[in-house]
Amino acid sequence: MSLLTIGHRGVMGVAPENTLRSFVQAEKAGLDLVELDLHLSEDGALVVMHDADVDRTTDGSGPIAGKTLAELRTLDAGDGERVPVFEEVLDAVSAPLQAEIKDVGAARALAAVLNARDLTGRVQVLSFHDEALAEIRDLVPGVRTALVADERQADVIERALAVGATALVLNIRRLTLDTVERAHAAGLWVGGWVVNTQAELRLARALGLDGVTTDRPEIRLTGERSED
Repeated sequence: MSLLTIGHRGVMGVAPENTLRSFVQAEKAGLDLVELDLHLSEDGALVVMHDADVDRTTDGSGPIAGKTLAELRTLDAGDGERVPVFEEVLDAVSAPLQAEIKDVGAARALAAVLNARDLTGRVQVLSFHDEALAEIRDLVPGVRTALVADERQADVIERALAVGATALVLNIRRLTLDTVERAHAAGLWVGGWVVNTQAELRLARALGLDGVTTDRPEIRLTGERSED
């Protein structure tokens, strides 16, 4: 079975996460898709960062929503990298993208970019937030969406279908074979995160997953990574 390999925040195991360097390295490594996270800045820019605050991944502090893009640009996002916006990632790599809406308010801004650039074939939209997926589906004809879930997995199939999602992206450590089989029976694609070792890769295959999100670019070379 061929598994799609998805670069987590680029390739955060070897480059600063959610930076242009990380996305470029993910593409060069041959990963099938590149995943990133989106928040809105104070002035409405689609900022690529995982956390709501800049504290963990930059040399700054405070919430993204309380900073303008110009202020965010002054921060070091790791090894001298700057905080990118979504449009810069689109231009920096040609790989298909998974864009995860972290801030529900970012759905409308993302929809505008997807429509303006005709990106429904290249960008799949992910979110933990059902309402964000429902909103972007209304705003972007033909958009492909996926519901993300960690601990709350009992009703993920019903939730995904209710908002028109065609895929699930679930924490592999809490994922059961029953969920995968029921999701597939409902016509849903199923991916697991985060898969960084051969043991986790074997689990993904045993579960019958369609794709894996990884921090390690070499995980796609399935026979060449020892367990760690």
